[in-house]
Amino acid sequence: MTSLDTDYYHSKMESNMKITDSTLIRWAGLAAVAAGVIFAGIQPIHPPDVLASVSTDAWAIITPLKTVMAFLFLLGITGIYARQANKAGWLGLAGFFLLSLCWSIQLAFIFAEAFILPPLATVAPQFVDGILAVVSGQPAEGNLGALPALFALAGIPYMLGGLLFGIATIRAGILSRWAAGLLAVASILTPLATLLPHATQRLAGIPVGLALAWLGYALWSERRAAAAELGSPQLRQSGAKKGRCKPYGADRWLQQLSVPTPYQNWSQKRKDFCQRTTRYVQAD
Repeated sequence: MTSLDTDYYHSKMESNMKITDSTLIRWAGLAAVAAGVIFAGIQPIHPPDVLASVSTDAWAIITPLKTVMAFLFLLGITGIYARQANKAGWLGLAGFFLLSLCWSIQLAFIFAEAFILPPLATVAPQFVDGILAVVSGQPAEGNLGALPALFALAGIPYMLGGLLFGIATIRAGILSRWAAGLLAVASILTPLATLLPHATQRLAGIPVGLALAWLGYALWSERRAAAAELGSPQLRQSGAKKGRCKPYGADRWLQQLSVPTPYQNWSQKRKDFCQRTTRYVQAD
């Protein structure tokens, strides 16, 4: 392999790494969309949190789906924060930390609902009933240790995290302000849902799920539009007219003929063009 081939190989690797970074953030937005849709969609059809529901087919379908949802929420929130970290400030960092803490705790409880409680429903029904009472906000019988306090604690970062994260997103001005406002308002109004019956309380989660799905879609569509603009013929033609880059095949042919050319360091020229093009798209 010649030195020119090596330079071209490294330039391709650098380009692939940049595309991968952008793609990861874009897929994080898609993860937030999926999690938000699942979170909003399961609220009206979720089986009651009682012992009899644990052995039903609906429980066997919905609770594993909730486990995937919680994991996708963690990925999606991370991508949304990463996109606006430079402008979100300490408010965005605090909101991101609180929401991540909330969904980490929720993930543990949801995993237990999906894979631990069903086998114990016939062996230790009192324990299962106690866990379900904690989840539904009812007093639990028996000694469950710190689980009731831990689950109650998850409600605080859910409310404050959504509020702070929504306000920080509005101030950052990168993603949809309407979606961020919906997240902030829906999160701060969550305590009012405790005045309603538990079956109705679940419906209060629909606006939060829709807001996070909206933010995820804004992130995904923004990255998709940027990628399309980077690959547009007009942008490539503009770059060629200004002499920013030159086709690799012609440059390699001139190199083989030992003809001096200003584009001998192809990898550096390609890197500079990509950086300038990226800044141009982000400035728009």
